[in-house]
Amino acid sequence: MKVIGITGGVGAGKSTVLDYLEQNFNACILKTDDVGRLLMQKGQKGYEETLEFFGDGILDAHGEINRNMLAEIIFANPNKRMVLNSIIHPLVKRYCLDQINEKRIEGKYDYFFLESALLLDDHYETIVDELWYISASEDERRKRLKEDRGYSDEKIDGIFASQKKEDEFKRACKVVIDSSGTVENTRAQLVKYL
Repeated sequence: MKVIGITGGVGAGKSTVLDYLEQNFNACILKTDDVGRLLMQKGQKGYEETLEFFGDGILDAHGEINRNMLAEIIFANPNKRMVLNSIIHPLVKRYCLDQINEKRIEGKYDYFFLESALLLDDHYETIVDELWYISASEDERRKRLKEDRGYSDEKIDGIFASQKKEDEFKRACKVVIDSSGTVENTRAQLVKYL
């Protein structure tokens, strides 16, 4: 089983790429954002450690972490964001590694795709065989974010400013998939590399 890390900026088309890979190849897909959400649910280690630091004032009426409230806190205070990241990111990485090992033992899949915007920041190159970068022009990404998510220019500018620059991704990744064009063009690139 080949393990491939998929990364790219917001609006680059990672979800479209992953959907195609899951539907057309013998592939397991895991997104670190989904893992992070799972590990912050009641009864999970991330939940307990987050509450230990932030207190139960971040809980909703059902006793779950209110993600919007927590987001407001950590984006208003970079130090608190660093603390949350130091709690959640190692747990997510451990979970991902466990899933990769479990799928290797099962022997059912040809590919395991691990998607994360933070693959480079959190050094996932140590647990994947290759890193792939899903790329799209800034104009195309901006257009997608406005049309698909209703984001304002201000919000998009803030997101773009907080993410790594394209040349950093390209230097670190073995494969670059340009998703700026048609879906068919993107799919042809995926088939070529697989």
